Amino acid sequence: MAPSAEFWDRIAERYAKKPVADEATYQKKLAITRDYLRPEMDVFEFGCGTGSTAITHAPHVRHIDAIDISPKMIEIAQGKAAVAGIDNITFRVSSIEQFAAADASYDVVLGLSILHLVKNRQEIISRVQRLLKPGGIFVTSTACIGDAQRYLRFMVPLGRLLGLMPLLRVFTTDELVKAMTDAGFTIDHQWQPGENKALFMVAVKPDYQGE
Repeated sequence: MAPSAEFWDRIAERYAKKPVADEATYQKKLAITRDYLRPEMDVFEFGCGTGSTAITHAPHVRHIDAIDISPKMIEIAQGKAAVAGIDNITFRVSSIEQFAAADASYDVVLGLSILHLVKNRQEIISRVQRLLKPGGIFVTSTACIGDAQRYLRFMVPLGRLLGLMPLLRVFTTDELVKAMTDAGFTIDHQWQPGENKALFMVAVKPDYQGE
């Protein structure tokens, strides 16, 4: 098992019990996302954690494929979905690099609190672009640590070295926006609820149909 998967397995139970740090912000992000969802849509979420967001959105779409690298996180997510009576989510243990899906398979891709945790951000954003149908949307919420105070930038590698943090990449809001536009996305919605808060973004893949 990869080191990051081991880290998330180790904290999965505590993570599942931990309350949302900012419930109002979380609910606003859910509401914004729901405005883009339709009953006929197929959704893909990578880095789904214990499944709370997928379970919340499931009643509003046709089906969700949700993956995470942590087997323990997926086990908890499956249990939560069963308790909630949700049967239109397929949870799998996988990374997005390993996940097998054809191009243009999904109407919506969710990548929440994940892009700052991957080694190859640009490659993954490009993979998402290929997975989306023309006109599809990519919803992200990302910690842009490069915008934060200087001391936080030094704490990240130290925490990683001590095993207290997973892999964590440092980049700015401008760098993330550029990565999105370089992959061919147009930014439809961008919101940061406060200083040093995660950047919430809805990016759209161009719809070339009919041209």
